[in-house]
Formats: sequence, C-alpha cells, structure tokens
Amino acid sequence: MAILKHIASKSSNYGAALEYLIFKHDELRKTPILDQNGNRIMRDEFYLDGLNCEPYSFDAACQQLNREYQKNKNKNEIKSHHYIISFDPRDSTENCLTGKRAQELGLEYAKANFPGHQALVCTHMDGHNGSGNIHVHIVINSLRKLDVPKQSFMERPIDCKAGHKHHLTKDYLKHLQKSLMDICMRENLNQIDLLSPSLSKVSEQEYYAKRRGQINLDLTNLELLGDGFTPAKTTFETEKEKIRNAITDIAKRSASFMDFQNLLKLEYGILVKDHRGRFSYLPADREKFISARTLGTSFDREHLLLLFQCNAAEKEKQQCRVNDPMDALYIKSNLRLVVNLQDCVKAQQSYAYAQKVKISNLQKMAQTVLYVQEHGYDSYEKLYEAAESIDRKMATARSDAKLTEVKLKKVNEQIHHLGQYFSTKSVYSEFLKAPNKKIFRQTHFDEIAKYEEARQFLKRDFLDEKFPSMKDLRAEKELLMCTKDARYETYHYFKERNTEIQTVLANVDSILEMEKLQQREQRPRAKKRSYDMSL
Repeated sequence: MAILKHIASKSSNYGAALEYLIFKHDELRKTPILDQNGNRIMRDEFYLDGLNCEPYSFDAACQQLNREYQKNKNKNEIKSHHYIISFDPRDSTENCLTGKRAQELGLEYAKANFPGHQALVCTHMDGHNGSGNIHVHIVINSLRKLDVPKQSFMERPIDCKAGHKHHLTKDYLKHLQKSLMDICMRENLNQIDLLSPSLSKVSEQEYYAKRRGQINLDLTNLELLGDGFTPAKTTFETEKEKIRNAITDIAKRSASFMDFQNLLKLEYGILVKDHRGRFSYLPADREKFISARTLGTSFDREHLLLLFQCNAAEKEKQQCRVNDPMDALYIKSNLRLVVNLQDCVKAQQSYAYAQKVKISNLQKMAQTVLYVQEHGYDSYEKLYEAAESIDRKMATARSDAKLTEVKLKKVNEQIHHLGQYFSTKSVYSEFLKAPNKKIFRQTHFDEIAKYEEARQFLKRDFLDEKFPSMKDLRAEKELLMCTKDARYETYHYFKERNTEIQTVLANVDSILEMEKLQQREQRPRAKKRSYDMSL
C-alpha cells in the first residue's frame, strides 16, 4: 500500500537533507550513525538524482536562488518540503519493484507535480522501522526556479511563475495523493485509498513518541525483572492512544451523546465538547482540548452519532425481546408436530412404520411436556395466551420492518434524484443564461429534462424546505439500514418463537385428544339385558 507523507521544514540548512539521504541515520534520535573513527557511514544502497540542479550541490543552488529573489530569509518561513512515497513491502517480491524502477517512478512523480522546483529524488531500499519497504524521498526548495505552463492543479496564477513559493493546500494534497494512486494502479502495485480520511490518524510525532516510550518502558521493565518484580505494564500508550481506546470502549455502550458524555467523564475522566459540529476531548491532565480531527474519523461527531443511533436501535430490539421474561431465556428447540396415525397412509399400510411413528410421537410428546413445564404453562389457557401474544409481536415486528423498508426505499429515491439534480444543475444554469433558449434546450434536451424531473420530485418531497445535502441523506440511509436489519432480526426471532409455540400448541391438542380417546375406550360398557323368550 503506497502512502504519501509530507514534511515542511523551516531549516535553512539544505545540506542536512542531502546528508540524510546519503548517510545512515538513527531514525529515532534523528542523528547520523558514526563508525569507530567518528565518520559518517554511507547507506548501503540508494539512488539519487536532481531536478533543475546537480544533486550534490543542492544546498548551494537553493541558497543562491533564495538570494536572487530575496526569499526564505525569515526564520518562520518554510524553506523546503519533503515528500516521502512509501511502497508496500510486498511490491518488491510480488510485483518485481526494484530500487531503479522506484527511482524512475519518483522522478516521474516529481516532474509532474513539482515543475520548476529544484528537487532531490532519492530512493532507499530499506524502511527505517525494519519493514524493508522501498521508499522514495523527494525534497524540493520551497521557491520555484523556473516559469512553467499552468497546470490544472495550480490554484493561483503565481503558482506557475518563478520566484514564488510552493503552496500546499488541501486540494493540492488530494491531487498529489490521486496522482500517486494512479501511478500505483498503472504499475499494478499494492495501493490503498489515500483520498479517504484515516479512521485512526497517527501523526509522525505520535509515532516516534510511541517508539521512544516503548523503548524506555522496556528498559524499565528489564530493571524490574532483574529485581524480581513483575512489570504492571508492558505496552506504552501515548496520550492520544489512551483517548482513542477510551472513546472506543464507551462508544460501544452508548445509545446517545448524553450517555457517551457521562460515561466518558465517569470512567475515564475525559470531558467531551460538541462545538460547531465537531467533538473535542479534554483529559484530566490537560488544559487544552484535543480535536477529533487529530484522532481520526472514527472519533468525530458524524461517525459517533451514527454509532449511537445504531446502538439505540439495537437496544430497542433487545428491549422488545425482554418484555416477556421468558423471551430472555429463549433457546431454539427442535420440536416437531405429532403425527396423526389415522391420517398417515403409510402407517396404515405398514405395521413396522406405524410402530416407528408411535415411538417418535411418544418422544415428541415428552419433549412437548418438558417444554410446557420449563416455560411454566400450567394451563391450556396460559399456553394459548402466550401463543397469541407471540403472534401479535411477530406481526408488529414485521410491520415495523416493512415500514422501515419503505422509508429506506424513499431515501434511496431521494439520493438518486438529488444526485441527478446536482449533476445537471450546471447545464440548467447555462440554459437560463442562454440567449436562444429554444436551441439550447434542443441541444441539451436530456440533461434539462432530468434536471426538471429531479427538481419536481424533490420539491414534492420537501415542499418549500431547502433540499438536504447528499451527506445528510446518506447518513439517514445508513441509520435506516441499521434499523431495518435490527427490526428484521427481531421479526425472525419472533417468527421462530411463533413456529415453535404453534407446534407445542398443536402437540398439546393431540395429547389431549388422545387422552379423551383413551378415557372413552377405558369407560366400562353397560351390559345388555337378556330376555327369556321361552315363556
């Protein structure tokens, strides 16, 4: 999975970047590794090229350009940008990615996305964390050296002019990520969706803080083990990691924001603030809130509120089940109907089969009696009432599920028409501004017809209200899907119970009918009077 990382540097020491690329460094301490004589050690294998400069005179070329345009003189100015493309470790074995090929891809990427800049492109063959992944470093001077043709990703007119600085925005970063994804897809390399927000966002600072903390904790634990003590903690957690774990734990058990807020404060001492549509968290040992954006999308307002709604739907389903105390103890049985021998043609034709059916009926009757006793049905009326109650619950659950299904279908139609509305809105705007509307309508008849159809549908659904956003409709769809699944699960639960209790009811009827028949057969018959006709 190729990933892209960006580091902005305010250091005016351009030579430090070159030294990092060609000499071995301790990644944890950010210091060069020295040999026995105190000299720096060259990296085992690397590929180095320069764009718009000689690679080994990169520092001098950048400083000369800065002097020429009188830029990058202040301490707070960003002097260089460092982009790192990390390829998946599997690419070297599965997709035959070599260092030379990775360097070619890095040069292609730098030329396409940083035109006019002085740049170093260097490929390393080993990951700093021992993963062995091939990665490409691209270090550019923040000041552009050459005028270049304006590209689609350039947002300002000066972004293609020499003497102006590299301007990284969210849209530009998305373009860089998409460009990398396109290259990986073209080369059949492993790739993830870089455009989707990270579920759990770990910054470089947090990553190295965790590594340093783990090393220090391991050293402390070694001392404790040497003294004969058992370490209480073996895994180091950063402050943000503790917050993530706490939120994950509480969110699973919360059905509303109030539940979430109260439980998080009670169990972990973390305050939650909902401000301007965003969640922020304040641990007990901090004075400044930590925004959900720095933790990842799994901890933001939209994701958590949707999770709370799903939890509430699940809670409602469970509540519906436990209204009957016996429902909480329900275990599906294997009860079957008792076979009526008088209606079974095969049993009437075969004595052996009839005997087998009789034995089976006795087993089913025993299971039925056991079921009735376990569930406390001490009268036929109670059993019948329980069957009626479960049948009503099944019908209600089915009705609720069908109603949710209808609502979901409606929301899907709204999403479809809203997408159609937005996709054709620009054409309709041009139509309104066109000097000859008749010709324009004939040329764009399909688009205009789709726009008018979508607008009419949405106006009918939302009347005079403002049309909702696609994001809101999709969130509503997610909630309805979750609710539908929960309600159908409840329906299937009661359906199974209804089938079971109807079987019990039919078996009880059969047992009672047999008892009546036996009583009738065992009743003594009245003796017929005999008369002596000889008289």
